[in-house]
Amino acid sequence: MWNREASPQSEPAQPPPAATPIFPDRATEERRIAWVGKSVVFKGDLISLEDMTIDGRVEGTIELREHTLTIGPDADIHADIVANIVTVFGAVTGTITAGKILNIRETGSVEGHITCQKLAMADGAVLRGRVDTGMASRT
Repeated sequence: MWNREASPQSEPAQPPPAATPIFPDRATEERRIAWVGKSVVFKGDLISLEDMTIDGRVEGTIELREHTLTIGPDADIHADIVANIVTVFGAVTGTITAGKILNIRETGSVEGHITCQKLAMADGAVLRGRVDTGMASRT
């Protein structure tokens, strides 16, 4: 009769789990949002294929065609903006083209021309310029 306790075989040792690399492989890296910090000054064309938050200063153009752009409360933007959804907590001077909605929050200010499907403004928000919320006529 077989007795497990008397058996000389033992279970094979499992290798230790692989350590998570400190720097992930860029091909597998998953970012949720790109960020421009408060101390950053960017001049030129800023183009992103992911959502972005800007807390610094940008001069030029910002393009996030299918993504969301958030302008932080300390941001100072002098740029033409194209994004799907734009939320403004800081100051923007320039043209804004939002595919879906432009949301100007209570600390936000926009000076310039705006084209969007929907515009939302909180109490205290400032807007100086022309707003076009109509769709282009199709013939």
